[in-house]
Amino acid sequence: MKRAIPVVALSIAGLIPVWRYEPSIGGTTTSATEPIPSPSSSAATSGTAVKGTTIDTDKGPVQVQVTFDGDKITAVKMLQQPNHPQTTAAVPVLISETLKAQSADIDTVSGATITSDAYKQSLQAAIDDNTASSSASPSPSASASSGSASAAAKVVAGSTVNTEKGPVQVQVTFDGEKISAVKMLQQPNHPQTTAAVPVLISETLKAQSADIDTVSGATITSDGYKESLQAAIDAKG
Repeated sequence: MKRAIPVVALSIAGLIPVWRYEPSIGGTTTSATEPIPSPSSSAATSGTAVKGTTIDTDKGPVQVQVTFDGDKITAVKMLQQPNHPQTTAAVPVLISETLKAQSADIDTVSGATITSDAYKQSLQAAIDDNTASSSASPSPSASASSGSASAAAKVVAGSTVNTEKGPVQVQVTFDGEKISAVKMLQQPNHPQTTAAVPVLISETLKAQSADIDTVSGATITSDGYKESLQAAIDAKG
């Protein structure tokens, strides 16, 4: 299990009142104190910006916007986040770790677990969306050499599977008979689910079917994922 990244405590219990959580207004960063790593922010203006899903948490909504240069993550911007000092301190750490890992497989920040988990879930959605878009968009040379290549790409949504943890639904992109991308349309807002999704998608792309292993600790989500995935495969025909 990954260790949590420590952050400096921003309040001493008993000395200050409990903070009031006020989610930011969508479309803007929450405050001027929320830093974004300067090297990636300035260099990513010409990249492709993709918004992740909005994750509703007990502390408020969380949503990220990721800038890609091809498959490389060059910048991450918070569109929505809880208005709380621990979140403010955690955000630059999460962004920095994302740029290093180039994935959503990063450590949770100690003291900001709820925000961290939602951040990773929104981040993974943006990554999946970018992967699906890249897979469904052949290069100019490929289009010129094979006019039927783009027509062969097909996006199919699987059925929504209601589980004890929440609804699960996948969207599958097919390139002919090959599964080229999988995107989560719905999933439980739970850290074990967030950690399991990249593993399930990776295994699907390897197996090219729904015959994959269940992820330990996320059995319910795994079963719902495989059922929705199989429905998408069956619907493609």
